[in-house]
Amino acid sequence: MADTIKIMVNEHSDGQPRDTISVSKVFIEAASRFDLIGLQSTYAMTFAVEEINRNSTLMPGVKLGYRIFDSCGQYPWSLQGALSLVGGDSQSCSLQTASEERVGHQPISLLIGGATSTSSMILSRTFGPVSVPIISYLASCPCLSDRSKFPNFFRTIPSDIYQARVMAQLVIHYNWTWIGAVIDNSDYGHLAIQVFQEEIQGKNICLEFIETLNRENIKSDARRAASTIQVSTARVILIFCWYTLIRDVFLELSKRNVTDRQFLASESWSTSNDLLKDLSISQVANGVVGVAIKSSTIHGFENYLRGLHPLHRPDDEFLREFWENEFGCISFLSNMSISSEAKSSIQKDLPPCSGTESLKEVQHPFTDTSHLRIAFNVYLAVYAAAHAFHSLLSCPGIDRPPGTNSSTCSSPKYITPIELLHHLNRVNVTTPQGDMFYFQGSDIPAKYDLVNWQMDSKGHLNLILIGLVDGLDLDIDESAIQWSTGSNQVPVSICSESCPPGTRSANRKGEPLCCFDCIPCAKGEISNKSSSLHCERCPAEFWSNFEQTACIPRQLDFLSFNETLGITLTTTAVSGAVVTTAVFVVFLYYRQTPMVRANNSELSFLLLFSLKLCFLCSLVFLGRPSVWSCRFQQAAFGISFVLCVSCLLVKTLVVLAVFRSARPGTGALMKWFGPGVQRGSICLFTSIQVIICTVWLSLSPPLPGRDLGFQGSKVTLKCAMASVVGFFVVLGYIGLLACTCLFLAFLARKLPDNFNEAKLITFSMLIFCAVWVTFVPAYISSPGKYVVAVEIFAILASSYGLLLCIFAPKCFIILLRPERNTKKHLMAR
Repeated sequence: MADTIKIMVNEHSDGQPRDTISVSKVFIEAASRFDLIGLQSTYAMTFAVEEINRNSTLMPGVKLGYRIFDSCGQYPWSLQGALSLVGGDSQSCSLQTASEERVGHQPISLLIGGATSTSSMILSRTFGPVSVPIISYLASCPCLSDRSKFPNFFRTIPSDIYQARVMAQLVIHYNWTWIGAVIDNSDYGHLAIQVFQEEIQGKNICLEFIETLNRENIKSDARRAASTIQVSTARVILIFCWYTLIRDVFLELSKRNVTDRQFLASESWSTSNDLLKDLSISQVANGVVGVAIKSSTIHGFENYLRGLHPLHRPDDEFLREFWENEFGCISFLSNMSISSEAKSSIQKDLPPCSGTESLKEVQHPFTDTSHLRIAFNVYLAVYAAAHAFHSLLSCPGIDRPPGTNSSTCSSPKYITPIELLHHLNRVNVTTPQGDMFYFQGSDIPAKYDLVNWQMDSKGHLNLILIGLVDGLDLDIDESAIQWSTGSNQVPVSICSESCPPGTRSANRKGEPLCCFDCIPCAKGEISNKSSSLHCERCPAEFWSNFEQTACIPRQLDFLSFNETLGITLTTTAVSGAVVTTAVFVVFLYYRQTPMVRANNSELSFLLLFSLKLCFLCSLVFLGRPSVWSCRFQQAAFGISFVLCVSCLLVKTLVVLAVFRSARPGTGALMKWFGPGVQRGSICLFTSIQVIICTVWLSLSPPLPGRDLGFQGSKVTLKCAMASVVGFFVVLGYIGLLACTCLFLAFLARKLPDNFNEAKLITFSMLIFCAVWVTFVPAYISSPGKYVVAVEIFAILASSYGLLLCIFAPKCFIILLRPERNTKKHLMAR
C-alpha cells in the first residue's frame, strides 16, 4: 500500500512551458539556466521517501510514494498540477516523472510546495475547503502564518518576521545606531523593514534613509540607491531584496568605487551563488554579513546523489536533462511520444553517452551536501508528512472503512485529508540526524545561520559560516568574521559619537535622535555612563568630581587660621590690639599732661580697653566652629562693642555737660555727670547688652552647622543662627547707642574749645555707622565662610575707625607736638 506525496519544484529559471514533442531540444537550450538547487531539493525528497520506507519503526508495513512536477516558476502550472494530483488524474499535468513505486492514480493526501509564497497562497486557498495539507519548504511570507486564512498551510522555513528581528538584533549587538536600508518595493521589503523598525524602537537606532527598488525600473533605481549610499554617512546598509536587484546596485557602487560600506544581507540573497561568483562586484560585496536558511547535513545523501545514473532511472527526465547538461551527451530517450524529427534533432546536436559517465568523482555543486539549506527543508517536510501518517495509522483495527467510530486514526485505504491535517498540527519530528522540530501553528521555531562573504587571495568570494541563531539568541564566532574593511575590527556606524561620562546628549534641532551634541554636565551634576540623556544632581552633602562622573563628599570648609584670608584677618586683629596697647601705654605715661587729663583719662583708658577687646573678639570667629565658640563669639562681640560705644556716649555727654554748666544758673548740671555717674552709666548700658545676650544664648543659641545652600565642592561649617531675631536685637542695641552718640556728638561739634573731642567722636561715629550699615547687605549676600569674614572685617574696620579717629590726633600732639600739649593752648579759643 502506498500513499502519494507531491512536491512542486522550480527546476528551470526561464519560466517557459515545454512541449513534449520537442522536450529534449528545449532542455538543451535551457541548460544554462538549469536550477541545481531545485534539482538537489527534488532528490532530497526522493532520498527521504526511500529512507522512510526502509525504516521499520516509522509507518511499518506502509510505503510512501510520490509524484514530482516541474512548475517552471509558473503559478498556473503549479495549480494545474496540484488539481490534477488531488483529483487523481496525473495525465493532465504538463510535466511529470514516474514515481519510483507506481501506486496507481488515487487522489493525493498531501502536497509539498510551492517554492514561493504566492504559489503557496494559491494552493492553500484552493485546497483549504477540502482540507488538503500544504507543506512549503521555501514560502516565508508572514501572511501565511494567519491560520484563519490558511488553516491547511505548514512550512519548514521560518517566517520573514524572524529574519527581520534577527537583523535588528545584529544591529543592536554591534552598536550600529546609524544605518541605511535598501528594500524591494514589494510586500516582502516593506513588511521586513516595518518589523525591523518595530524591533529597534526605543533602542536609539535610526535609519538615515530607506531606498526602494522596483523590478520594472531597476537600472534607474539602482543608480539612485547607489548615489544615496555614496553620500550617506551611515556605514552599515541593510538590504531586503532579491539577489537579481541587489546585483545592479552593487555594480553601480563598483563603478563609483564605494567599497567601505558594510552590508547586512537578508535570507533572500545571503547565499546567492550568482553574486558570490560575480568578480565585478567582489570588492563591494566583500565582508557582507547575512542571515541564511539554517544549513544541515543529511547522512548518506551525498553518496545517494553520486550514485544517481539515468540507466537506473530511465523515466527520470530531470536527471536525464542534468546528465546531458553536465556530460554533454545523450544518455537516454524516454518512452514519451515524440516525433522522429525531434529524436534525430537531439541526436544530431549531442553525441550518445558511453555509459561510463559517473558523478562519483565529479566535484560539482549538485553533489556538495556540506551545507544543505532548501534541500534540508524539503527533507524535513517529508519527515513531517511521514510522522503525521504514522500518527494517523498508529492504532489497532486500522482496516475500518470511513464512518466507523474513530476520530484519531484511520486506514491507509481510507485516509482523508482532514484527518491528516489534524495529526499534522500535532506532529513532533525527530530526523535520523537528531534534528527536532514541531509546528507552532503553521510555522516552525526560527533557526538561522549567520554567514559572511570573505575574499580569498584570488579575489573570489567565499561563503563562511560565522554563527547560529536560535529564536533571537545569537551565537557568533567573532574571530571568524571578516568585515568590509578587510579586518576583524567591527565597523562603526553612528551619526554622533557616544557622549562620554560627564556629559549629556542634546538632540540637534530637526535631526533624528541619533544625531546629537555632547553638553558637559553643570557643576554639582554628574553622568556616570556613556550617552546619558540627563545629568543627575548630587545629594546635598556631595558634589561632582572634576570629570563630572561621580559624586564625592563635599570638603568641610571654614575660615581657619592657616589660610591666607585667616592669616590676614588674624594679623590685622593682633596689630589693632598691639596698637591699642601702645596707645594705652602712651596715655599712661603721659597721664599727667593736659592733653590726657582734659579728655577724661579714666574714660579714655576704659575706651582703649574696650577697643582692645573688640580687636581680640574677632579672633573668636576664626577656626572650626564649636558649641562654645559659637556662643562666646556673639556675646564677646556684642558686649565689647556696647562697652566701647557706651564710653563714647558718656564722653559726649560729659563734653555737653561741661560747656552747658559754664552758662549762668547751670552749675548744678555737672553734679549729674560726675565720675561715679559716668561709671554707672557705662555699667548700665553694658548690663543691658549682657542681659540681651544671656537671654538669647539661653533660649536659642547659635550652634555649629553645615551650610549646604552654597553650591560648590565644599560644605561650610558655620555657627547657624537658631534665632536671627536675637542677633539683630544685639546688633540693633549697638546701633541705637551709636546713633545716639552720633547725634549728641554732632550737636557738640561746634562748641568753643581749641581741642573739642566731640568733633573726633562725630567723625568716628560716622565711620562706625557707615561700616555697620554696609555690613548688613554684605552679610546676607556673602556665600559660605565669607559670611564670617564679612563680620570680622566689620568688627576690625569699625574698631580701627574708632581708634584712629579718636586717639591718632591726640598721640600726634603728645608725641610730635609737645608744645601744644599745654593747658594754655588747650584753653585758647
